[in-house]
Amino acid sequence: MTQDEFKSLFGSIGDIESCKLVRDKITGQSLGYGFVNYSDPNDADKAINTLNGLKLQTKTIKVSYARPSSASIRDANLYVSGLPKTMSQKEMEQLFSQYGRIITSRILVDQVTGVSRGVGFIRFDKRIEAEEAIKGLNGQKPLGAAEPITVKFANNPSQKTGQALLTHLYQSSARRYAGPLHHQTQRFRPRDPQSSPLSLIARFSPIAIDGMSGLAGVGLSGGAAGAGWCIFVYNLSPEADESVLWQLFGPFGAVTNVKVIRDFTTNKCKGFGFVTMTNYDEAAMAIASLNGYRLGERVLQVSFKTSKQHKA
Repeated sequence: MTQDEFKSLFGSIGDIESCKLVRDKITGQSLGYGFVNYSDPNDADKAINTLNGLKLQTKTIKVSYARPSSASIRDANLYVSGLPKTMSQKEMEQLFSQYGRIITSRILVDQVTGVSRGVGFIRFDKRIEAEEAIKGLNGQKPLGAAEPITVKFANNPSQKTGQALLTHLYQSSARRYAGPLHHQTQRFRPRDPQSSPLSLIARFSPIAIDGMSGLAGVGLSGGAAGAGWCIFVYNLSPEADESVLWQLFGPFGAVTNVKVIRDFTTNKCKGFGFVTMTNYDEAAMAIASLNGYRLGERVLQVSFKTSKQHKA
């Protein structure tokens, strides 16, 4: 994700005073987190309620209030290995919560099978809590574990080992569609990450068979929106808001902007909206997957925006 995409995602909620995507000082790669300052505190609340837990491609993002930096909260991130493959993230949190307040936690899973790798991360509120967890759990056998677990401080990404890992991750060929995408898209997930999604759509998606003639070449005219491909979404409910569009389209790729068109007097959705995506293949995949998708009582109509459709 770029700085501009990061700003666009959170800027769709309200006016931003400043935002920063944090990068490694040496490699320049994003470290996967950032900070946003809103002009209006209510927009910060709305951003948390709207975007926390949002699935973006293969990630589920966490959005919460930033804490003032201090020595007591730095380096409180733990690396845990040797966990039973059957242990869930919630069970891991329960195991560690006796030592303090947990800010975030995750268990690494195999991208293809979804099975736990037996490795996880726990970030405590305070470093002293992380130290207590190491003392209490390192070398211990949790309930159901055959072997003792290892609990230690996670490497700081700026350390050499972290750099090597980051470089390896970013330079290895990105499996853009390797993770579960969304809804029915699972069934035509490409095995070859370089294969064209359009060819797979034609082979596997019953929704796309009727719409392929509408897809071919349309984006080259009205769909191209300078900074990306504009998608028209029709038959939204009056209660629909931007968060609905983020949730629907985020898993398919980089979304730079979403907009629900509202009635001037009632502020209710007029039944349609627009989504801008940077990559044509990802936009085409989203269209073929979500056109005809049932959202509540309504069946969505999704296509590349043409010049004849409503203005954004």
